[in-house]
Amino acid sequence: MIYELYNLFQSGHPVVTDSRKVKPGAIFFALRGDRFDGNAYAAAALDQGAVAAVVDDERVACDDRYFLVPDVLKALQALAQTHRRQLAIPVLAITGSNGKTTTKELVSRVLARRFSVWATQGNLNNHIGVPLTLLSIPSGTELAVVEMGASHRGEIASYCAIAEPDYGIITNIGMAHAEGFGGMEGIRRGKGELFDWLERTDGIAFYSAQSTALGEMAAERPSLMAYAFSPEALELLPAENGHLVLKYGDQVIRTQLTGAHNRENIAAALAIGAYFEVDPQQAVAAIESYTPDNLRSQREVTGRNILYLDCYNANPSSTKAVLESFAAVEEANKQKVLILGDMLELGEFAASEHEGILALIRQLGFTSVYLVGELFTAASGGAFPAFPTASALAEHLQEHPLTDRAILLKGSRGIGLETLIPLL
Repeated sequence: MIYELYNLFQSGHPVVTDSRKVKPGAIFFALRGDRFDGNAYAAAALDQGAVAAVVDDERVACDDRYFLVPDVLKALQALAQTHRRQLAIPVLAITGSNGKTTTKELVSRVLARRFSVWATQGNLNNHIGVPLTLLSIPSGTELAVVEMGASHRGEIASYCAIAEPDYGIITNIGMAHAEGFGGMEGIRRGKGELFDWLERTDGIAFYSAQSTALGEMAAERPSLMAYAFSPEALELLPAENGHLVLKYGDQVIRTQLTGAHNRENIAAALAIGAYFEVDPQQAVAAIESYTPDNLRSQREVTGRNILYLDCYNANPSSTKAVLESFAAVEEANKQKVLILGDMLELGEFAASEHEGILALIRQLGFTSVYLVGELFTAASGGAFPAFPTASALAEHLQEHPLTDRAILLKGSRGIGLETLIPLL
């Protein structure tokens, strides 16, 4: 049945998983979720012009437009694997605790200076996003860059089985999704599943020589072909308008990114570009052309303040890196302000990790701090102004506006710090 579906897909019928986005000619996959059952929308999808509906509830499969399968998600993943194999192109997988999306954006832009590249769009990096990324790869693509996120062990291994990467990079190992992974060792093993795949399939891995953990993980896999790159080879120059500036050989890279922690992401893009023989000047131009617009490493000048936006997500290692980078930023005559939201999905490690971030804040000398969320509120013990929700802080800011400040917003997406931007 997968080959029948694939023949339909290959004849120009795109895959869609959201019944609200069905267009004539689409193949609708009726996925199930915690709060929905796509089978209930299959008939509506067909009425909207879908040529087929893939379902796993026999009660709705009433004519030959329905493909009845044991599990719709597994069928979607099998279709994606089939397409990946038919494309017969190199795939580079990117995972890690922090910096996956920024690294993906930089790497794909660098490689695009020499190849026709297709990369994960947005944040489609999970059990649904990875197959959708593969199924969106158009003919003529010469190289694909696939981002892989995970919140527990076994996920990266399952994505590798679908995407079958030839190359891979683990950006770093940090306390992200610690609740699902069960702590640092679980994170290390979970992310290491990419190295396991590459070792088993004679693939090639890239990693930062600056990371002791990644170096150890590569060494633990003696037959893994691994290339280490050194972020420290990029010299940090004074920031320009808050943006990161680096020296790369005899070239100066003027980025649109904020924060010295992005040096590792840039070093990764340059190293991978060099491996694939991208001209160094073209690689630098590609990096300089990237303007972040996804609440990651953004600097935005408003009518009242300068905002440093890094609130797409947060975990202890990424928050530490951003705080240290922001502490080093020079914004003339502007007081620095922190607006920090809870770091979610830390489980039993939540209290100690939030306490650790507050200790770092004091160590770095920040005095103007606003905390949002129950975890930071509990950890602070009244040491800083704390608010249960972003909307509660919004009410405070409406009555006590901030002006002429340099403000960092950092927190997990679930806290919704981006809703404060119009007030700043």
